[in-house]
Amino acid sequence: MTAVDLARLVAVRTRHPEAVAEAAARRRRRPLVGASGRLMIVAADHPARGALGVGGRPYAMANRLDLLERLCLALSRPGVDGVLATADILEDLLLLGALEEKVVMGSMNRGGLAGAAFELDDRFTGHRPEDLARMGFDAGKLLLRIDYDDPGSLATLHTAARTVDAMAGHRLPVFVEPFLTVRGPDGEPRNDLSAGAVTRSLAIASGLGGTSAYTWLKVPVTENPDDMARVMATSTLPAVLLGGDVGADQDRAYEKWRGALRLPTVQGLVAGRSLLYPADGDVTGAVDTAVSLLRP
Repeated sequence: MTAVDLARLVAVRTRHPEAVAEAAARRRRRPLVGASGRLMIVAADHPARGALGVGGRPYAMANRLDLLERLCLALSRPGVDGVLATADILEDLLLLGALEEKVVMGSMNRGGLAGAAFELDDRFTGHRPEDLARMGFDAGKLLLRIDYDDPGSLATLHTAARTVDAMAGHRLPVFVEPFLTVRGPDGEPRNDLSAGAVTRSLAIASGLGGTSAYTWLKVPVTENPDDMARVMATSTLPAVLLGGDVGADQDRAYEKWRGALRLPTVQGLVAGRSLLYPADGDVTGAVDTAVSLLRP
């Protein structure tokens, strides 16, 4: 792992909080999509929603030093374009100098805490559009889970639409991650990854706001990967694949991603826990393999 000097990082935060804004102001930026035309983003916005587990390790992402070292390693690998995270993590990475010439994507709604009764009333407790613009970040991401039986979903849907409008007003891309969600017998919400559900969620997300000019979709691979071509025909908006916690069968996940990445609207991949905490512990190998899937 790339070594991080935790004591120095804490000292800067303690004595010079203005260093965050200064680092943001001098950060070397790049276009959202580079010469390859593809986008490879590492995601680390899970902790702010209280979702700390990976596989069988319930607190894998709770060690911030370990997470930062994994992120710095992933960002150093060729072909990795940037990172998706909440303000605290992005500001640590800014102070560490890890975001130079990287795409920086702020996570916007983290209020739907994992396991909470209000989980689907997913309030925007992270970055606001004006925060992303002020910091010179490159994009935002919002999670849109819709349960037809949960009135809280309507509040999230309405706020998501107004956020799409506000991001467009700043000419900032916003990546919308939509799901149709149902609660099981245990009361836990589960995202429906059937072809029909993903199709409907993409149609809803594509129509949010007064303009879709700056909207991207962040799309899961369906239960049956063979359905992806039909599902992705739902919208002309550019999309990236969502790579979640894939468990021990990493190779099967790679094959699912490989097929979906050949579809015309799919422009890249956003993956987090599967790359930062692979089952075999090899972060470099997991990241490099994911990057290789983006090549023609």
